[in-house]
Amino acid sequence: MSYEIIRDPLWKNIRVDPLALRLVDTPAFQRLRYVRQLGLAYLVYPGASHSRFEHALGAYHLAQRALALFAERGMEREISPDACRIVRCAALLHDIGHYPFSHALEEIGALHHEEVARPLITTGAVAAVLREELGPDAPERIMALIRGQSSSPLQGLISGSLDLDKIEYLKRDAFMCGVNYGDIDVERLLDSLQLVRDETGDSTVGISEKGLSALESLLFAKYQMYRNVYWHHAVRSATAMYKRLVEGALRAGSLDAATLAAFTDEGLLHELAQRAPTPLLAALRERRLYKRLFECPAAELPPEAGEWIADDRALVVAVEDQLARELGLAAGELLLDYPAKTQMLGLDIPVRRRDGTVRRLTAAGWEGAINLPRLSEELYGSARWLRVFACRRVVVRRDAIIALAALTADEVKTRLEGGRLV
Repeated sequence: MSYEIIRDPLWKNIRVDPLALRLVDTPAFQRLRYVRQLGLAYLVYPGASHSRFEHALGAYHLAQRALALFAERGMEREISPDACRIVRCAALLHDIGHYPFSHALEEIGALHHEEVARPLITTGAVAAVLREELGPDAPERIMALIRGQSSSPLQGLISGSLDLDKIEYLKRDAFMCGVNYGDIDVERLLDSLQLVRDETGDSTVGISEKGLSALESLLFAKYQMYRNVYWHHAVRSATAMYKRLVEGALRAGSLDAATLAAFTDEGLLHELAQRAPTPLLAALRERRLYKRLFECPAAELPPEAGEWIADDRALVVAVEDQLARELGLAAGELLLDYPAKTQMLGLDIPVRRRDGTVRRLTAAGWEGAINLPRLSEELYGSARWLRVFACRRVVVRRDAIIALAALTADEVKTRLEGGRLV
């Protein structure tokens, strides 16, 4: 089999087989060249202009490396060559459904990118290549891997606690941003990957006990990248502006939710400029980001406070506009931001111990190894911040915003009906 070599700044040479090359050449995959991996983070970290295209190639590369290591150890007896080809394609295609500027639009209720990927993988040019090369059920098998619903023993390489996507994006994002937070021991992690028998007797992806320290490096890298890059205050300001901008265009009918995923980053901004030019769009394109009026880490908020900000988008918009009125601002000139609570340290992975036994490492922790429950809460408390942004400086009372966040969604709605929030 002949391979094409693609030069990559992170992994150097990526060897692409003929099937992968055919998939890369489809229009759906080529769109990923123009979708930034880190959304609007390039407004803060200028080097963060890398694309989903590069990341997808990197995930494919790591899948090749992991499968080669399995073959060296004789694990190919448990997996067929056909299953390996399916996994490599799933690694390559896992982000094909991403919206412009990455995850931001999912925060306003847009269909999850994995579901957007379904028609792109099961119909059209991508599906035609997969069925021709791998059989009629190949697109559905790949979607099952991407959705974490496959019975393949290799499922964990594509979607799981230690999937290759996570290793790739943390390493690449840190490298391109020029920060050291994503310093993951990739070689050790890959070398520790194993196929082990779980509690049911089925083969699944796990790690050897010697890889636990490398796993810790992955967990801390993820926390540091959220704290310093993904949830950086200026990145979140730009993201909040972008969400409000697109949401307003959807409500006005200037954009169609069904076509959002077909746009590139610049294509969507151009469409907005043509159909719905607003001061908010001009501010975002000229990097006149909204300023912080208020911020508070989750650790200083009552338990469950502010979750309605992450979960109820319609309520958030109504609160933003009411707060703006109370502070002498126009609708859209004040924005709330509280990132959705993600599984920052979610773990569920079997570990082969030095004596050959297998033990499952979960969020309950492992004495002498990783005390995850306490660590997870501490990391959330310092990385996740509730913020209020506005187009210009006005005074807001800290205690009033904290009290508002602590209300339930129903209590907030009652205050809205009464015409006064703070």
